[in-house]
Amino acid sequence: MLTFEFTIYSIRERPGLRKPFQLRWKVGPRPHHKSFQTKALADGRRAQLMAAAHRGEMSNVESGLPQPELRALQPRATWVEHARDYARMKWKRSSAKSRATRADALATVTSALVVDVKGAPEPAVLRRALSCWAFNLSDQRTEPPTPLASALEWIARKSLPVPRLEDSDTVRLALEALSLKLDGTPAATNTIRRKRMVFNNALRYAVERKLLPDNPLLFVDWAPPDTDDEIDWRYVPNPTQARALMRQRPNWARAASICRPSSGAVTTRPPGPRKP
Repeated sequence: MLTFEFTIYSIRERPGLRKPFQLRWKVGPRPHHKSFQTKALADGRRAQLMAAAHRGEMSNVESGLPQPELRALQPRATWVEHARDYARMKWKRSSAKSRATRADALATVTSALVVDVKGAPEPAVLRRALSCWAFNLSDQRTEPPTPLASALEWIARKSLPVPRLEDSDTVRLALEALSLKLDGTPAATNTIRRKRMVFNNALRYAVERKLLPDNPLLFVDWAPPDTDDEIDWRYVPNPTQARALMRQRPNWARAASICRPSSGAVTTRPPGPRKP
């Protein structure tokens, strides 16, 4: 448990012991102590604990350590490990569509959060390996083909530690990645919004698991690039024209039975004269 309750005492000398200088402090209700060979070492450690308290850092009741020191001692989960844990946590209560959407978003971000790209697989191979295997927790999943297995081994070695996301530049790498399609062209606004929401939720889960102190997205001033999603109605047939076109092309018969303008499956321009 973390708390701001911190009390530190003067150094106590105990002659005759191998480490005669004892530093004592208390975090919450629990006392802590550590002995040193010299008074200078004890004074140095006392100064470190006091500096952490003055910075407003919380301390752990069980260990007596300031939160940053405790976090540094814990195993450093990589982003791909955390993203997989997040996908597993959400899996059972998610629909098939939500699972696929989440896997695609996590694959996009995870591909960008790497130490370096030396020996990286092709982007399409890595994306497929992540979305179809790393973030697919289905019991019916088979072993990945060799190229995809190699891609998963590569990302396991290269994935950034989660604490690196406290750096705003690292967060921007992920944001820029989700704003682009696999071929490098700008993604649609809705796609960017959807993937950013998944990224945000994964970061919130990292805070919940105490892998991050705060959600770094809250401190990054970033907006998706402008995209032209507006439909030019001059080039879109109205419902009558769409039906006529489908009747004129025999191989469109099946499309006509599925994508009828009245069903909303086909985009048509509003009735009325075309713009000159």
